[in-house]
Amino acid sequence: MNEKRIVVVQADITKLDVDVIVNAANSSLLGGGGVDGAIHHAAGSELLEECRLLGGCPAGEARMTRGYRLPARYVIHTVGPVWWGGGYDEASLLASCYRNSLALAESHDLETIAFPAISTGIFGYPLQSATEIAVGEARQFISAGHTKPKQIIFVCWSDETYRTYLSVIGE
Repeated sequence: MNEKRIVVVQADITKLDVDVIVNAANSSLLGGGGVDGAIHHAAGSELLEECRLLGGCPAGEARMTRGYRLPARYVIHTVGPVWWGGGYDEASLLASCYRNSLALAESHDLETIAFPAISTGIFGYPLQSATEIAVGEARQFISAGHTKPKQIIFVCWSDETYRTYLSVIGE
């Protein structure tokens, strides 16, 4: 398995010049706080207009739009689970967010994808567990023989998130 395909950076996801960034969205897809609000703000009102046409998105699934004013060409919107203590299928829903986002990027022949730490903000998912799921899904995707996206980037906003991703990846 080629670990160089998995990269961890500490940055603002809205500034990355990649094929697609992933939005940790709410089920309406109409914007919110945190990463979701920042992406909608940076992309401009056209993103909201396109999201309205999608009719929402259930937890664990993913939808794709154009990136509009973002450096990224596209945005994949995925809805992570709210953390309710771990007994409500949160782990499998979170894993589905990563799997479905990677599959969507692959189906559109995209080379680079950037993920935030899905569900770890207002949705309250424990950072260590969420990071293990994210990295595990990326590694599984690569080891299953998928050649695209060629680079999977985990974008961390905070120092704590960055340190946690580096620790889980083993760098």
